[in-house]
Amino acid sequence: MNDLADPATGAPVARVVALHVHPVKSLGGIAVAEGRLGPCGLEDDRRWMVVDPDGRFLTQRQMPHMALVGVARGPGGLVLARAGLGAHAVARPPADGARRMVQVWKDSVPAVDAGDAAAAWLGAALGRPCRLVYLHDTGARPADPAFAPPGATVGFADGFAVLLASRDSLDALNRDLPAAVPMDRFRPNLVLEGAAPWAEDGWRLLAVGAALLRIVKPCSRCIVTTIDQQTAEIPDPREPLATLARTRRARGGVMFGQNAAVVRPGRIAVGDQVRLLEEGPSNLVPA
Repeated sequence: MNDLADPATGAPVARVVALHVHPVKSLGGIAVAEGRLGPCGLEDDRRWMVVDPDGRFLTQRQMPHMALVGVARGPGGLVLARAGLGAHAVARPPADGARRMVQVWKDSVPAVDAGDAAAAWLGAALGRPCRLVYLHDTGARPADPAFAPPGATVGFADGFAVLLASRDSLDALNRDLPAAVPMDRFRPNLVLEGAAPWAEDGWRLLAVGAALLRIVKPCSRCIVTTIDQQTAEIPDPREPLATLARTRRARGGVMFGQNAAVVRPGRIAVGDQVRLLEEGPSNLVPA
């Protein structure tokens, strides 16, 4: 079935129970009731990024306390906040602002700096020199062509425009864990419910609201999943990764959730049915 399939023909397999936008990579997220899925994912998701003075991206992998910086949408930009520092409004840099190349994984991407005031506030919040940058050029970073369809792009997310996760699969994982973990450890965009645990391994093309998503690969997980997103503490440095290593190890790492590319933009909302338009064998390829 091609990516212009009629969503009405698909069988309902789940429903959207939560939507999350993370405007600044590795800082706090925002729960939203609805949003538009564009080529780079949900509007505002991972369009901003914290970088070191050399332009290399910074994440909770190096600094778990990045989770303590809250983010809200503000008029023409963002409002950042951290306990003890109050709030700081940041204007979106102008589209004609000077570009600088910043590094996210192996990709060099042109971004616009948000200015010295934002850098000073974030430096105080994080305890190290850093800058805040914004991505205007949403077509500048192609998604991995080994997995994503031609023309798929990504913002400052690790690899793909959308990350979806199943609450049913999290429930199954939590039954195996010594202590349950919440969904925010995995920082998904779309949280679904109503399918059998791990059914998403066999999904290929989904209709969600007015949008179509192409599932491209399972999401390999890192130490960020060990970080309590409310406190920035690490209750158990082994979990949930150790359990995933026993139950969800595959080529490329240990997996939870599915990466997706947007093949038809459109609005989606909490409560939307998820319709399966194309399925296939499990994409959890044994290591």
